[in-house]
Amino acid sequence: MLAILQQTLAVTAPVFSMLFLGVALKRWGLIDAAFINTASTLVFRGTLPTLLFLGIVNADLSRALQPALLLYFLLATIACFLLAWGWSLWRCPREDRGVYTQGAFRGNNGIIGLALATSMYGDYGLSLGAVLGGLVILSYNTLSAIVLAIYSPEAKTDPWSLLKSVLGNPLIIGVLAAIPFAWWQIPLPQWLLVSGGYFAKMSLPLALICIGGTLTLASLREGSGVALSSSLLKVFWLPLLATLGAWFWGFREAELAILFLYFVSPTAAASFVMAKAVGANHQLAAVIIVITTLASVLSTNIGLFALQWAGWI
Repeated sequence: MLAILQQTLAVTAPVFSMLFLGVALKRWGLIDAAFINTASTLVFRGTLPTLLFLGIVNADLSRALQPALLLYFLLATIACFLLAWGWSLWRCPREDRGVYTQGAFRGNNGIIGLALATSMYGDYGLSLGAVLGGLVILSYNTLSAIVLAIYSPEAKTDPWSLLKSVLGNPLIIGVLAAIPFAWWQIPLPQWLLVSGGYFAKMSLPLALICIGGTLTLASLREGSGVALSSSLLKVFWLPLLATLGAWFWGFREAELAILFLYFVSPTAAASFVMAKAVGANHQLAAVIIVITTLASVLSTNIGLFALQWAGWI
């Protein structure tokens, strides 16, 4: 368990370092609100779609393709989304329900979930996690775009407007554009892949610096109750239900462990970027990311210990 704790900290510590860097840069006057707005837009419309595109293009979609596991993850994700949304109707103000719901179900699987799966199961964890990651990206971004559009102050909620909001989301466009290249293995010029990689690697640092620059003691106090409720769903209740469901479905060993790691991952940094892009409460999104990133270190290790103690993995 000490090794698992070290693996978890190795992934989460750099995330917190960038968050604290954003706090420090804002306090020192090296970044301001204008920079945060511009950088967040750049991440949402440029660097993050590029990162998702390259992640799909470079993945081997035929390796470790397990239809039953993919189907379960999709159904469990939709169920968690609906549970979080339903709970938000009772737990928080209407204008915050989209951010609350997104924070409660959308995990940082592309960074933390995949890293932990690879640390535990090597090449098998990497290949299975990468294939699962394609479904993660598409389902998370689609569901997030829908719920944020419904509760965004400027959004139209008729079916056609919601469809345009989803299909016009740069993150979803990046994923859909990559699928033909990955499926038919269409080669791209090496210089384009390298340049795109340089551009894409700015995504996580920029997003985390913007989150840190947004955090204030006032925002932490004001959003603490709602953020804590969403965070508890993200790192405890929903992973517990989804993992038990996976066990009843018949998953064991590496497959069950990887599903658990993906469900228990803290809220994705992209949730802040998307919330800010649609004019939602991005400060609440930032607080949820901070709480879940810290709490997931504990919940991940407790969950893995419980699964090993039960003999399920």
